[in-house]
Amino acid sequence: MLKIFRTIRQKLLHEGKIANYIKYAIGEILLVVIGILIALQINTWNENRKLDQQEKSYLNRLIRENKSDVLTFAAEIERLEKNNEKIANFSNAFKDSDSSDSLLVHSASEFMIYGSLYPRFNPSVSTYEDLSSTGNLGIIKDTGLRDQIVTHYQSYQAVEWDYKINADWAMPIDAPLFIHTDALIFDTAITSFLFPVESTDKLADDLRANKEIYLRNAALHYWINKDCMIMLKQIKEETSALVKILEDAINLKG
Repeated sequence: MLKIFRTIRQKLLHEGKIANYIKYAIGEILLVVIGILIALQINTWNENRKLDQQEKSYLNRLIRENKSDVLTFAAEIERLEKNNEKIANFSNAFKDSDSSDSLLVHSASEFMIYGSLYPRFNPSVSTYEDLSSTGNLGIIKDTGLRDQIVTHYQSYQAVEWDYKINADWAMPIDAPLFIHTDALIFDTAITSFLFPVESTDKLADDLRANKEIYLRNAALHYWINKDCMIMLKQIKEETSALVKILEDAINLKG
């Protein structure tokens, strides 16, 4: 193509057609400019297409992780509800004067294995951390959607902070149970084998002798579980809502 243009220019100059040569030169320049503009437009289109694909990839990753979080939160709520049932059973065994030694010891074991555990909050945040740490949040073009995503993960941080406050408050109250009693002897899942074998009536007597400290500890964990369940139910609803918003955004993009 360049060889053809050069041949035409030389022919016009040789024939002395300066005016035609100038017109031709201008036309050639315009063709080059148009070619550059077209190339730039194609490059811009390709870049935008890559950004659109990257945005969809991030949105799909967020959808998958938040769907997983909904299931995780639901499972944790169920676990905490069951743990509180164990705590209530333990308390009732103490309060009922007709409770047998075996029932009291069994409920104490259930409390140690389940009821004495702290709530867990382990959301999936890898995609959001990737977006925020790399500065790729701007890839999500819809500023409203972007703000909703940021607000959602700020809510995760707030829940984590509340969990930490609960744990920091509870641990000093929790400690005396394990300092002043042999509570771990009732954890038949992990530690009971480390203690000398005791009869059921001896274990029940030890429980009744330390009734106040056991009930205080049980109430502590029951309260924390309830508080965390309230937070989990709320964040689960918010997470489900975000999933719907993200799916709608993907559908709009086609």
